[in-house]
Amino acid sequence: MTDTPLPSCPECSGAYAYEMGALLVCPECGHEWPAVSDEGAAAPAERVVKDAVGNVLADGDTVTVVKGLKVKGSTSGIKAGTKVRNIRLVDGVDGHDIDCKIEGFGPMQLKSSVVRKV
Repeated sequence: MTDTPLPSCPECSGAYAYEMGALLVCPECGHEWPAVSDEGAAAPAERVVKDAVGNVLADGDTVTVVKGLKVKGSTSGIKAGTKVRNIRLVDGVDGHDIDCKIEGFGPMQLKSSVVRKV
């Protein structure tokens, strides 16, 4: 083992990564990645997330839901026109790239294709 601390998991940000051969493994989500980073490789292009009308979104923006959304486990859904403040852009599952907290529903993830920047 090395004396330097191991990096956190790039998928879930878990702090309990461990070495397994040439890979680092996260016991929380099961993600595996190479232990040696490619220093000479070019940095990946910054991801650009756009809303339903083509505006570029950023962390901390306020957006409005453009169409009614059904919510699992809830009798009512999210109505069109609902304002969502302080969004956070994430690499979510199935295209859900906005992490937010909606008043009355709590924390959830939304697709950028169903919101419009205010």
